[in-house]
Amino acid sequence: MERVLIFDTTLRDGEQSPGASLTSDEKLKIALQLEKLGVDIIEAGFPISSPDDAKAVRIIGENVKNCVVCALARCKDEDINSALKALETAQKPRLHLFLATSEIHRKYKLKKAKEEILKIAREKVRYAKKFIEDIEFSPEDASRTEPDFLLEVCKAVAEEGAKTINIPDTVGYAIPEEFGKLIKFLRENLPKEIIISVHCHNDLGLAVSNSLSAILNGARQVECTINGLGERAGNAALEEVVMNLVVRKDYYKVETNIKTEEIFKTSRLVSTLTGIPVQPNKAIVGANAFKHESGIHQDGILKHRLTYEIIDPKMIGIPKSELVLGKHSGRHALRERLKILGFEFEEDKFEKFFEKFKNLAEKKKEIHDVDLIALAEEEIISVNPVYTLEYFHIISGSSTIPSATVRLKKGNKIIEDASRGDGPVDALYKAIDRITKLSPILKEYKITAITGGKDAQGEVTVCIEIDGERVYGKGVSTDIIEASGKAYLNAINFYLLRSNIEKKKIKGT
Repeated sequence: MERVLIFDTTLRDGEQSPGASLTSDEKLKIALQLEKLGVDIIEAGFPISSPDDAKAVRIIGENVKNCVVCALARCKDEDINSALKALETAQKPRLHLFLATSEIHRKYKLKKAKEEILKIAREKVRYAKKFIEDIEFSPEDASRTEPDFLLEVCKAVAEEGAKTINIPDTVGYAIPEEFGKLIKFLRENLPKEIIISVHCHNDLGLAVSNSLSAILNGARQVECTINGLGERAGNAALEEVVMNLVVRKDYYKVETNIKTEEIFKTSRLVSTLTGIPVQPNKAIVGANAFKHESGIHQDGILKHRLTYEIIDPKMIGIPKSELVLGKHSGRHALRERLKILGFEFEEDKFEKFFEKFKNLAEKKKEIHDVDLIALAEEEIISVNPVYTLEYFHIISGSSTIPSATVRLKKGNKIIEDASRGDGPVDALYKAIDRITKLSPILKEYKITAITGGKDAQGEVTVCIEIDGERVYGKGVSTDIIEASGKAYLNAINFYLLRSNIEKKKIKGT
């Protein structure tokens, strides 16, 4: 199969995303990961734009060994000289020249005629060729340039020594069908040894579609960014372009050098360093890309992954897909998750548990493992709890040491005790410890509002450790102190129940 070169411009065009400024050291970290990912060309910066951009190109050139390192420059001597100086340390340097060619840019931005544009393009490629062999040329706003003039410019820079000609859809104006026809027109009329590249923006949400259409029509280099970063609505997302070529290799009949298992790691690194989060429903690398909540989908996935997943998450570096438990989930997914967590219920008990699960799912957007554990343990001990909370009284204030009086019921016996603590919840827990004669270590304590308004119900989930064994408990009340006491007591009750059962895989009876 023919190979498509992947030109990554995350460090140049991607950094132009508002708020995505990177230091030269951060750029180096990303560049080294891009090298692991297997990109062919890294556009490291625009040296004339700032001293730190020039420094970034220089240190990336020093440290990256397996990729071409590229620097951007306008068709001006000072730009070219600055870029060439920054590229001095690169083992595989490339100079990327650009000059606007569309009528709207010629008229309003450059105020130059076609003949002047053609002359500048020739002269600057010829000048740069004296110092560097690998030159790429971009006629800026190519998709809005008259096709005949665009071809004339491309032929001129090819004659002067440009090896790669990049066709930018600078403002995301192109439509896949017409962009494909433009690339085909250029491919048929340019020398075969010239590599045609594309650089598509996402203003109409078509950057990836336009890039793929270009590949079908002869483009053999795609300029893209990690997570689709870039000016305005961003660029074609590298991960989306690559995975289209991988999953639909039967259709595109090309390949890349990308090590797909590095995709997710690279996405997270770029998101962390730029401070720009990945939208949850983004293709390939979004948090929800391999999550399934629908009961029908979950049932299909459990029976055969390919029913609802066209990509194995391991291919991009994610260990496995996730069945998200929520109000749309079905019995199959819930039963499987409970088995993984060590709980099995007989059919009638499971149906009751499923009903409680659905009620909880109506209040919470997503059910986590800790919720299921607490719910299962609550179900198991609900028939005959060891202790129940009968009464509590808290004294607390800015000038008072918090104290709690607690009354618990154990069988037919009422036990009462009191204690002080660092806060009202701590005092409550210490009083419970005195009554139960246990010394739990509180490992986790989480409060969640499960309803709105002033009388909102608070849900407290705790994890305690006793004798090296961890158990969870959950309590719900409009009084957060009461919810805290219920959660703590539920965890203790489950520990006491479990300590009397030899096997850890509990069958609900």
